[in-house]
Amino acid sequence: MQQDDLDKPLGQDLPSVRRGRRTNRIAAWGAAIGALLMVVSLAIAIREKPFRSMEPQIVASDNGAKAKGGEQPKSKSPSVTVTSGGSGGPSIIKVNPSMDGTSTGAIVITDPSALHQDLRVAHIPDRALIEDSSIGPLPIRAADGRRPFDVYARPWSGARGARVAIVIGGLGVSQTGTQSAIAALPPEVTLAFASQGNSIGRWMQEGRRTGHEVIMQVPLEPFDFPNVNPGRHTLTVSASPEENIDNLLWTLSRTTNYTGVMNYMGARFTSDVEAMQPLMSELGKRGLLYLDDGTSARSVAAQLAPESGVPFLAADAVIDAVQERTAILDKLDQLERIARAKGYAVGTGSAFGVTVEAVRTWAAEARRRGIEIVPVSALAQDPQQG
Repeated sequence: MQQDDLDKPLGQDLPSVRRGRRTNRIAAWGAAIGALLMVVSLAIAIREKPFRSMEPQIVASDNGAKAKGGEQPKSKSPSVTVTSGGSGGPSIIKVNPSMDGTSTGAIVITDPSALHQDLRVAHIPDRALIEDSSIGPLPIRAADGRRPFDVYARPWSGARGARVAIVIGGLGVSQTGTQSAIAALPPEVTLAFASQGNSIGRWMQEGRRTGHEVIMQVPLEPFDFPNVNPGRHTLTVSASPEENIDNLLWTLSRTTNYTGVMNYMGARFTSDVEAMQPLMSELGKRGLLYLDDGTSARSVAAQLAPESGVPFLAADAVIDAVQERTAILDKLDQLERIARAKGYAVGTGSAFGVTVEAVRTWAAEARRRGIEIVPVSALAQDPQQG
């Protein structure tokens, strides 16, 4: 006896066409999922493996070389030792306790990709990098080892073509000039603020908000001082190390969010090892860069910086020693030739109207010729990176 469709059990003897469609859909979904898994696996397999370096390497220590007998020299300040697992990999940062018992040791593992500050909030200080003091906020290494040099650095492409860093100083002295320079200069140009300036905190925020990297200018003793005087709180050869550090800290407290410092004048001071050593040690402890403006061939900064763990860079030329547009453009062209020869070049100048306009024009043309304008932090020799 033949059953009609109403009497047949549900789900049985379905038409072959419907069963075929269901099977095809299942097969299609399975194939799609399998293909996706293969793509993901392939991407993981061929990507750079930054976390698989087999031999960690000690690349920096704030307290410099070890004492005789292999013992670490005693210091009142905490030291920081960084063990790097390879290019782009995580760092193991050991903060050794100070000898005066004011801090405890700590070991922290950090991911370098998390160091840099988002440009959208670059004008906002990172509280972990600030030491509150009676004279104002001071830069300091964070508990996890991050430095102002790392966090406040402007990102760049990382390419190894011809690179030029340009630093425009004297900002904060003239309110109108400062505003014009920040508005006109390309964001890749580094801004240097004079410690004698006004409203530096406000101008720093404006500069960082528009994408610039920032450094501070420290007044150092020139020859023929005090007839030639960089201003109040100048660090001098005749002063005690304590006095000079007090004056340095006053300069550092003027604002925040900067990657380091550069000398303002200072031909005599920078040639004296005993005067420069405490300054470099303090910068290393606080995680700051030192930029030498390149005006004195007798400067010992290049020698002392790596010993103190200080990222270092020296300028190749002052671009506006002659304040005339053609002369400035010639100096900028000279920087381009240096960069094509050795890979990079550094120029410094002041926030004169003619300098700012020449740099703005030249930078646009240089990009079309394949020159990358980069912040000073991109070119600094960093002892912590080996």
